[in-house]
Amino acid sequence: MVKSITKVVFKPDTNASDVFLVIVNPVEYKKWKDGVNVLDSYEILSSNQGPQGLLRRPSKQELDNVFGTHTDVDVIQQILEKGKEETGEGIASGKWGNKNDSKGSAFLVDSKGGNRTTGF
Repeated sequence: MVKSITKVVFKPDTNASDVFLVIVNPVEYKKWKDGVNVLDSYEILSSNQGPQGLLRRPSKQELDNVFGTHTDVDVIQQILEKGKEETGEGIASGKWGNKNDSKGSAFLVDSKGGNRTTGF
């Protein structure tokens, strides 16, 4: 069974393809929007191909340039406040995973449906 996921996508410039996003639990995100502080675990991701492209962890410099800080909590707050909510089909267990650990430590997730990760 595949559960739905919600991602909050923040695009700093309407003309650029760069986006920053956070994948959130839809129930917890609704509670957060209603004023309850329920931030659990999180990962800031970015893509220069839009929200459907390959996702990676942005550098501290990228976060500083866009958000004025690289502190995770502050960046998450800005993404959740300024970002746009998108709901989609979740990742079924066993459908995505590590292809080859020897390729390095980069973290990439193919959100186009290829279910590819590297460096996990």
